[in-house]
Amino acid sequence: MATFVDRVLLHAAGGRGGNGCASVHREKFKPFGGPDGGNGGRGGDVVLVVDRNVTTLLDYHHSPHRKAGHGKPGMGGHRSGADGEDLVLPVPEGTVVVGIDGEVIADLTGDGTRWVIAPGGSGGLGNASLASPRRRAPGFALLGEPGIDADVVLELKTVADVGLVGFPSAGKSSLVAAVSAARPKIADYPFTTLVPNLGVVQAGSTRFTIADVPGLIPGASEGKGLGHEFLRHIERCAVLVHVLDCATLEPHRDPLTDLQVLEDELAAYGGLADRPRVVVLNKIDVPEARELADLVTPDLQERGWPVYEVSAVSHEGLRPLTFALAEIVQQYRASLPEPEATRIVLRPTPVDDAGFTVTVEDGRFRVRGHKPERWVRQTDFSNDEAVGYLSDRLARLGVEESLVAKGAEPGAEVVIGDDEEGVVFDFAPQLQAGAEQLQSPRGTDRRVEAWEREQ
Repeated sequence: MATFVDRVLLHAAGGRGGNGCASVHREKFKPFGGPDGGNGGRGGDVVLVVDRNVTTLLDYHHSPHRKAGHGKPGMGGHRSGADGEDLVLPVPEGTVVVGIDGEVIADLTGDGTRWVIAPGGSGGLGNASLASPRRRAPGFALLGEPGIDADVVLELKTVADVGLVGFPSAGKSSLVAAVSAARPKIADYPFTTLVPNLGVVQAGSTRFTIADVPGLIPGASEGKGLGHEFLRHIERCAVLVHVLDCATLEPHRDPLTDLQVLEDELAAYGGLADRPRVVVLNKIDVPEARELADLVTPDLQERGWPVYEVSAVSHEGLRPLTFALAEIVQQYRASLPEPEATRIVLRPTPVDDAGFTVTVEDGRFRVRGHKPERWVRQTDFSNDEAVGYLSDRLARLGVEESLVAKGAEPGAEVVIGDDEEGVVFDFAPQLQAGAEQLQSPRGTDRRVEAWEREQ
């Protein structure tokens, strides 16, 4: 069973907001105590949080569907409902959030970094919040809004200063174990390393991380041998170290040929041409390997890259290598630009932006916009007064005028929203809704007006 997963598809759903409450205060000798319905609680958010104690996305591979808590409904006595509980999902440092369309949404680095991927819905207003001088006794409340559903891909890209690149069994895992306290699994058969192994190296006053990237083979840039899964872990490295096996017994293999194959795969993958390279000739504790390393070193130095002959077994040559890597890492860190101060960007709504659009599609009129679609979701269509309140809001926004300007006549079919979640109704401008049994204009209650005149 897999114990390391670096790419998963996550289905996250924010919590639904609680419904508002329609309630009237009742007390002896106070027949018209007024509305006292509280607001619904907001739905919980689904939040990704970087946790350095987490090293894999395995939990989300087994359980890809995650939902936050729902908000509680409001209650009488001006009591608001409780907010839904946020769902916090810990992810490893270096996790990249990618949309289904392939667009990068967030790059999460730094312990404690948070990103909300599925916000919860807002709670509905109770009738106490809807009361106004014109509408003193609302007999309705607004519904809570649904949370946002988000399908995202989580990709883990190892955060390391130094990336070891090489063929399977070139000695990368042994090298990590020799220069750090990491203890990766080591064996002499191909593809022993199936997951990146990270170690921390202390060289003088410099501390850096080193990553053992699983072995590459020809065609890795095209996905052969899980190449893409391996190569993504070196995208963040400051320096790439080619670990070449000088003691291999495989035919048609030698350090120069291996180096060219590795460079070809890195070039085909792309985006790594600017990274400095260091060449390590490993396994010189074997006499034949030492002779081969001495033979190919001049040819490798002609490329202009530093070459080090080392043995992960006897630790020969490791100290000069670690100090050389520390110097390169220091130079890279010094070249990084200073982090910019947080800037607040204001994007005011244009004065000519109505907040909605009206289009004619196959003989019917469609209204799209954040406000009208949100108001539809908040409306309880089983309550006539709530429907009238929605009509009032749409009229004040200018929807009725725009429909008339587009040629809509009474009885025309109007859709607010998309076909799946939209609401279809017959256009009736200046619709008078509300409690018909009271024979009152929309949003008023003649019982309240009569009681006030008697006082």
